[in-house]
Formats: sequence, structure tokens, C-alpha cells
Amino acid sequence: MYDESTIGARLRTLRRWRGMSLVELSGQAGLSKTHLSDMERGLKALDRRSYIAGLAAALRVSETDIVGGPHLTADPVQASPHGAIPHLRMALQTNSLDNPLCDRARPLAELVAELGVIETLRVQCNYDALGKRLPDVVDELHVHTADPADEAAHALALRAMVDACVAATHLASNLGYGDLAHLAARRAWEAAGGLDAPVEKGKAAFVSVLTMPKVGSVGSWARSLTAAERAADALAPHVSGPVGIHVLGMITLTASLAAAAVNNHSAAAHWLDEADELARRVQDQPSSAWMQFSATNVGVWRVGVGVESGVSGRAVAELAQRVDETKLAPVGSRRASFLADVGRGLARERATRDLAVRYLRRAESVAPQRIRNDARVREAVAVLLQQATSSAGGRELRGMAARMGVPH
Repeated sequence: MYDESTIGARLRTLRRWRGMSLVELSGQAGLSKTHLSDMERGLKALDRRSYIAGLAAALRVSETDIVGGPHLTADPVQASPHGAIPHLRMALQTNSLDNPLCDRARPLAELVAELGVIETLRVQCNYDALGKRLPDVVDELHVHTADPADEAAHALALRAMVDACVAATHLASNLGYGDLAHLAARRAWEAAGGLDAPVEKGKAAFVSVLTMPKVGSVGSWARSLTAAERAADALAPHVSGPVGIHVLGMITLTASLAAAAVNNHSAAAHWLDEADELARRVQDQPSSAWMQFSATNVGVWRVGVGVESGVSGRAVAELAQRVDETKLAPVGSRRASFLADVGRGLARERATRDLAVRYLRRAESVAPQRIRNDARVREAVAVLLQQATSSAGGRELRGMAARMGVPH
């Protein structure tokens, strides 16, 4: 049931490849032997970034080696969005801002208008439709960024490139293509560098931090934290309007998550409090905010940071109760992330596992293309399936497992 496609079993394979015993690896990674053994056998989920980073460092491998890259199943909802990746990769790898290989492009105004549709699809996690539009836009925008003759048009093209690459990082990252997500983030950073616009640079910094490669060192997440803190310090003096506050708020939330990943819980709490302060300066309307930053969204991130920090299932449930779910879009990334994080947190305790299944199932119904491609949710489903005792829970889990490619 719990095969080599799951994270714990993959970890066991890597440990044996390195010739390390459970005692040796657990000691170097800062885990108990029992906990490590339970994760390898699928009795506990290996979904905390801090654990994965410590194990990757001890094994001298990348985090992707442990977690695994993109996976494809027979389920078209899960697999079809991956068809856009080759075109997106070509657009980013063969063009540069001043030397496009794309030989024709639609008018800039048309591409900017297309970005509005793309943002709606991104928020809805409609990756199949997003993948049919986004690669062409990224490709064609390079034609306009390479033409500095009209200063105003050039600036508009660079801003559009930032927004297009932010969407590209979202698509690539959530489908499991970390290298491509980082490339898109770097292109956003290059485009922002051509503008005298701190907020645009903040957007690029946000996705750059989120997509920094994790290369088998606990220092990788420490660098993400440093980068997020520097980005927040750089943007803060220039923030006045709502969009600037939204961008700065998202950077502070990213800093909080990175701090939790290095077990710096005081820093994680500090950056969450900073986000709370910023959220008080804007309306609590996630649907109209950049990356949905708002007081409600801060509550959603508190749940995610809590799960990463290892709080109990009951504590996760308490944090979840403070989130007004009605303010989140019925379908979309924020609600799906919230429900998935709550489910993963509840799955860690026997008493709340049935409730965890319900939350994970709701997350899947809200954003199936995203959730069926989420490695951490896949791990939680695999572990819950291993632990399932009731026939009702087993049926729900077996259905999710089938759609996510988990042996069942």
C-alpha cells in the first residue's frame, strides 16, 4: 500500500543508498529513531519543511530528491495541466528581456488585457486553462521588453512581464517544477530591475523567496528567511497605497513561513504580527487584494505556519476557527490552501483523523487541479490511508488516493 512513490519510502531508499542506519540518520537530522522509523513506514507524514531540510542535509541530497518531482497519473484533472510546461519552459529558456527569439507578438495592450484573465484563472487554480494562455503571453512579452524606443510602453511591458512571471511561478511550483518556478521568478526580478518601482521589485522578491532552490542544506531555508527580511526592509519605506501594503504583507508572511522552517518560532511569530499590523491598514477583502493579502489571509497563513511548526491537531483546529471562511472565494487557491493545511494538521492526531479526511476532501473539491498535484497532501492521504480503520473513512481516502496516484 505504501510504496516507493511516497515520501517516507523514498527517504528509506535514500538512507539505504547512503549506507546510513536509522540511528545515524535520526541523530544527524535531529529526529528520534522512532519518529524517523514511523515516517519511513508511512505511520507518520513527512510533510514539515524543517524535517525535510534536516534530512536532506544529513543525506547530502536535495529536498526534491526526498519529496519527489512532478508525478502524472491516469486522472486527466491531475495530469492535463502538465501539458503546458514544455511551452512555458521554452518561453523562459529561449528568450531574454533584450534578445527575444519569439518572432511575433500581439499588441502590448492585448497582452496586458490577457493578464487579467490569467490572474482570474490563477486564483481559481484552473491550471489547465491557465496553461493554454500563459506560455504564449510570457513568450510574446519578450518582444515588447526588448524595444526601449517608447519609454512608457517599455515600462508597461516590464510591469506586465513581472505579473506574467508571478503567475508562471505559481503554475510551475504547484505542479512540482521547482526549477522552472525559480527561473520564472528570476525573470520577474530582471524585469523589475528595469523599473524605478519598489512595489514591482517587491513582487519579484516575493516569488524569488518562495522559489529559492532547496539544495540539501538546512541553510537553504535560512537564506530564504534572510532574503524575505531584506525584501521587507527594502520595500517598507516606499509603501503607501493598498497594493504596496499587500505586497509587503505577503513578503512578511513568507518570512514567517521560512522562520518556521528553520524552527525559529519567535521570528515566525514576529513576522505574523507584522502581517497583522499591515492587514489593519487595508480592507479585509481577499478577492480584491494582490495575492489576496488581508486580515483573513493572515489567519490562513497562521494555520499554515502552525502546521509547519508542528502544533497539535487541536491547536490547528483552534486556529482554523478564527478564520472567517466566508470571506474566502468559494473556489480558489486561498480556500484550498487553508483547507489542505487544516487537514494535514488534523491528520497528525488519531482523535482528529476523520475530520482531517473531510477537510482534505473539501480542499480537493475546491481546487482539484492544485490539490491532486500537492506532494504534502499526497503524503497526508497516503499516511491516513495506511492508518484508516473505518470503512467510510477508507472509502473516502481510497477515492482521493486513486485520483492522486497513491497506491491503495
